[in-house]
Amino acid sequence: MKRPHVLVVDDSAVVRQAFSMLLVQHFSVETAADPLIAEKKMRKTRPDVVVLDLNMPRMDGLSFLRQIMRTDPLPVVICSGAAARGSDAAMRALEEGAVDVIAKPPVGVREFIAESSVLIGDTLRAAAQSRVRRVRLPVTERLSADAIIPHAAPTTFAAASKIIAVGASTGGTEALREIIESLPPDAPGMLVVQHMPEGFTAAFAKRLDATSRVEVKEAAQGDQVTNGRVLIAPGNQHMLLRRAGRRYYVQLCNGPLVSRHRPSVDVLFRSVAQAAGANAVGAILTGMGDDGAAGLAEMRAAGARTIAQDEASCVVFGMPKEAIARGGVGEVLPLQGMAARLL
Repeated sequence: MKRPHVLVVDDSAVVRQAFSMLLVQHFSVETAADPLIAEKKMRKTRPDVVVLDLNMPRMDGLSFLRQIMRTDPLPVVICSGAAARGSDAAMRALEEGAVDVIAKPPVGVREFIAESSVLIGDTLRAAAQSRVRRVRLPVTERLSADAIIPHAAPTTFAAASKIIAVGASTGGTEALREIIESLPPDAPGMLVVQHMPEGFTAAFAKRLDATSRVEVKEAAQGDQVTNGRVLIAPGNQHMLLRRAGRRYYVQLCNGPLVSRHRPSVDVLFRSVAQAAGANAVGAILTGMGDDGAAGLAEMRAAGARTIAQDEASCVVFGMPKEAIARGGVGEVLPLQGMAARLL
């Protein structure tokens, strides 16, 4: 009988190697370091099963799972340290169409895979025989930033501090890393919305904090926006810029999805337009969809400088393209020159 073809998508070389060694006797195995590489390989050879990590660069696993299930459904088994059985991440993955979940330990992954070889093999064989169906988005009203923050004219004081606001999605983790690691210690306060699942933004911020000259942290309710600090919106929460006199701080809230996302770039950008006006600079980076396009136009109308990442340096030229089309972009720049221009 033909051996099932398995594609292992994980940014850990140790995990890819361990799976290859484990599965080679009973499966045809291919590996990819991230979803964008996996996508290219899937176009050449359609796998019978995809083994998918959740926390990866350029595109997270849940986003890739959604893409698979809505375009070309096939069996997906989640294998991730973020997906313990019964956890929110595991339940969300199953709701999005994954057929099973394997929880990876934080340490000793190679040994875990070897010791669990029978279980993993049985799970993948069962997955290869499962029937999967296209997952369709529920028909719901598409909401704008009005659902979170009503439209209002900006109230700006000339002596207020400068603010940088950045929105990104697919491919944004690497783009943000390049920008943030280039910032000097006294850079203006920066607010970031990166489309990532809940639980991943804290680890992302911690990693950037260790490699940057500015402080980088996942935003908490009431955090002050000051020079030398980058605040990243927590997954599954909207982040808004607020103002008390000359002091800026952030407000977090749940609320409905805006532009199909929570956190939403549109929500952040509108709040920045209202609280900072011409004292802000806005940037829209690589990403799929149009979140941020309307908000960036509001920032520009309020006097802010606005920048979009150019197509050549984008992983996905969706969000910048929409922002340009709606007239919200003052300049289009390659990623390489973005940090200097923001400053």
